[in-house]
Amino acid sequence: MGRIKVVKMQVKGGEAKPEPPLGPAITDVGLNVAEIIDRINKLTEKYRGYTLTVKLIIDLDSKNYDIQLELPTITSLILNTANASEPSGDPMHKKVGDIKIEDIVKIAILKKSELTAKSLKGAVKTVLGSARSIGITVEGKDPKDVSRDIERGVYDDILKKYENEWLSR
Repeated sequence: MGRIKVVKMQVKGGEAKPEPPLGPAITDVGLNVAEIIDRINKLTEKYRGYTLTVKLIIDLDSKNYDIQLELPTITSLILNTANASEPSGDPMHKKVGDIKIEDIVKIAILKKSELTAKSLKGAVKTVLGSARSIGITVEGKDPKDVSRDIERGVYDDILKKYENEWLSR
């Protein structure tokens, strides 16, 4: 590898645009702006509605490049979904937001590659634990109660609806 240039930027999923710092950085090294923007948008499309950190790593000599995504944390995804600005300092007594069970499932699917859960049900329970620890309720209930409901099969229809998406990630 020759000389390397790294351009790091925040991008909304599927909505990268050729404005600074991205456009000028790509133009400066003689690469095709539209092609790279298109690739970034394809890579980030499934994260539409979320802000990601994208690193464009360019070999200045060969003009080869790599695109790396840094996904938002589970906490930031939950807070963003709940329109909450920050976690509760006292999550057992002070709730900062409420989200739907389907939001929890979608976050679990987005974060599949970083979770150790073998099943969608396990991943959802992991995300529920995070929601509980930051003071977010799920459909008005304590996430611990929702986790028990998952074990009892209350949400099996919702989990089945997303099973193929989980398996295809």
